[in-house]
Amino acid sequence: MKNTYPILLKYLDVNGAKAMLNNGNLQFTNATKLNDPFDCHPELIDFSKIPPERAKKWGRENTILLDAHPYRRNQEEAWICCLSKIRDSILMWTFYAKNHTGVCIGLDIEKVKPHINYMLGTMVFNDCRDVKYRDIIKKPNFYTNTEDFFTYQLMTKAKEWEYEQEVRMFIFEPVPWIMALTRKPEKNEVIDWKEVRAYPQIDAECFVAIYLGVNIGKKDKEEIIKTGQKLNPNIRIYQMNVNPNAFKLDFCEII
Repeated sequence: MKNTYPILLKYLDVNGAKAMLNNGNLQFTNATKLNDPFDCHPELIDFSKIPPERAKKWGRENTILLDAHPYRRNQEEAWICCLSKIRDSILMWTFYAKNHTGVCIGLDIEKVKPHINYMLGTMVFNDCRDVKYRDIIKKPNFYTNTEDFFTYQLMTKAKEWEYEQEVRMFIFEPVPWIMALTRKPEKNEVIDWKEVRAYPQIDAECFVAIYLGVNIGKKDKEEIIKTGQKLNPNIRIYQMNVNPNAFKLDFCEII
């Protein structure tokens, strides 16, 4: 499903936030390297119930392999930017912002979209699609179901992830000049291309808010504020706080 949101959020540890603000870019990760092993997996689709008439020409196994091949390619060739609609998820602050010591960056997504364009890969989807969460894997039958299998494969996750309220953009087979390895390769190491992240540039005005974690260190806080204001003098900066009366996070504008 395609949607429009005024602001979407990226949760990061301090180092990731500093890199994003210093470089003015947005990270896309290959689907095979995401933290959920079910993510975009071709096995989400059931190719086993092939009608006999469909299998006559090539044989059952070969026909299934041919039909499933594009979906295996989808997972290998898709680089995904994962964003959220919420800024106060306790779990996301814990997992992605290193126990609330990190940062959540707010992006004006309508200003981001023009930078995520057809020049960045063989296919680009910047329309911010909602992830769909399901209780169990009910595989749609490839041969009888009318599901949009492309969207189903790329946008289906387990119900356990629903708290993330995730929204996605995609770049398929990104062009080399936006790619960067996030670690130093070892001597004579052959780099798996899927380990390399894509970092398309976006304008400073795309960065509209910074949310500082409850447990962020003083030095990191000062550096993040300085870097954010240098990038966009109009950026709004908020401090996350523990609500004393409920298991929830509050935030207040400090700059």
